[in-house]
Amino acid sequence: MKTTVFLVDFADFPGMNDVYRTHVGDLPPARSTVAVKDFPGGARIEIEAIASV
Repeated sequence: MKTTVFLVDFADFPGMNDVYRTHVGDLPPARSTVAVKDFPGGARIEIEAIASV
């Protein structure tokens, strides 16, 4: 599994990382985090996940 986190404001990274950690456990998947300009509807974060089952 691999996730990509898109943030409107990279200052949100520490808070996102705390919440992310509570949901992925002690063995998190590979992850990339990038800053983007904006999202429709005023969203501040988007997470894309790719998994093989």
